[in-house]
Amino acid sequence: MPFTQRLIVALVLATATAAFAAPTGTAQQAAGTAQCANRETPPPPVDTSEQPAPGQKAPTPLEVPEKPIGGDRLGECGLILPPNSAQPPSGITAATWLLADMDSGAVLAAYDPHGRQRPASIMKVLLAMVVAKELRGDLVVTASAEDTQQECTCIGLRDGGQYTVRQLLHGLLLTSGNDVAHTLARQLGGVPNALRKMNAMAKELGALDTRAVTPSGLDGPGTSTSAYDVALIFRGAMKYEEFAQAIKLQQSQFPGRNGGTIMLQNDNRLLTSYQGALGGKTGFTDDSQHTYVGAAERNGRRLVVVLLRGQQTPTRIDAQAAKLLDYGFAMGPGGVGKLVDGAPQPKPNVVPTQQNTDAGDEAVVDSKTGRPTPTAFGTVGLPITAAAGLGLLAGLVLFVRNKRAKAARARRQAQQQAAQGF
Repeated sequence: MPFTQRLIVALVLATATAAFAAPTGTAQQAAGTAQCANRETPPPPVDTSEQPAPGQKAPTPLEVPEKPIGGDRLGECGLILPPNSAQPPSGITAATWLLADMDSGAVLAAYDPHGRQRPASIMKVLLAMVVAKELRGDLVVTASAEDTQQECTCIGLRDGGQYTVRQLLHGLLLTSGNDVAHTLARQLGGVPNALRKMNAMAKELGALDTRAVTPSGLDGPGTSTSAYDVALIFRGAMKYEEFAQAIKLQQSQFPGRNGGTIMLQNDNRLLTSYQGALGGKTGFTDDSQHTYVGAAERNGRRLVVVLLRGQQTPTRIDAQAAKLLDYGFAMGPGGVGKLVDGAPQPKPNVVPTQQNTDAGDEAVVDSKTGRPTPTAFGTVGLPITAAAGLGLLAGLVLFVRNKRAKAARARRQAQQQAAQGF
């Protein structure tokens, strides 16, 4: 086959490949995402706590980001480790877990980090973060009868009792008082308003797997979080001095229901058993099972660990967290992803400076995401196809010129032969 014809065939094949490359990649990515069992929602509940109220519908699942927050590898469902890393310790029962450097944000290792689970009481970290941001620690709050009637675990607030926000934070974080959570939510403008603020804070941080449906973390329709999100939230909360001081207390005095004071004991056992512990929060419901988030510091390095949907046997969940922290401190500074410093911002819509009559010259931009809308050629296939088309046109020009040159040579040869015949 002549060279020019071979060139044309190659260009045609390149054009066809460019036209279909982007849609194929998108389909493969979607297929990989579909294999993750809890990519959209937590596992089915085991009780009736998430049944919508009569006449109400269950909330739709939170949208799954097109690209995993924190890096492509964090979209994987199984064990995620840096190359040539040692295997994590045995006996980790959590369905999903994550280890990260709190200062650099590097995710050191994880297991299904964006798998959606239920938070239980570690959702109180998000509530405490909003409280630390908006309310003064010395502000006095009066408890109501409604506060005292919450599903317990409870501190034992007294109807009409007065407490400072700082005291309530201690009751929230040390002994996980659901009555305290309700009291603080009222102070933020009522439970619905507090939930709006909590969810807005999660979104601002980039915790897009998280939906708070109760201020305490008790299960309800649409509840959701992930190990990645909990690490983001805890890291953000630790930047507030009021939170950081409260979460590390081993005990704190609190006004007693019948007068005097009682002593609150921190239920995070790692505070007394793990070297360098900075504080943490436990949680449990029948649907969520055991959850944990905590942090520790060694040699100037601060790590955060999260475990969701774990079991207490054969090892307690906080002891499992200690194993993972030891594992993390033994690892190098590299990682498999990153804790982001805020939600990814959509790209601004492209506004042309002059009217364009050729619809194929510009990609259509999605008004919600700010990203180019995939076409029949994909979001990147069209420019490649255009370049290949120009190459094809150049090849055709060369082919025509070569054919004309051959015809001219043939005419000259015929003229020479005719002249020799005379």
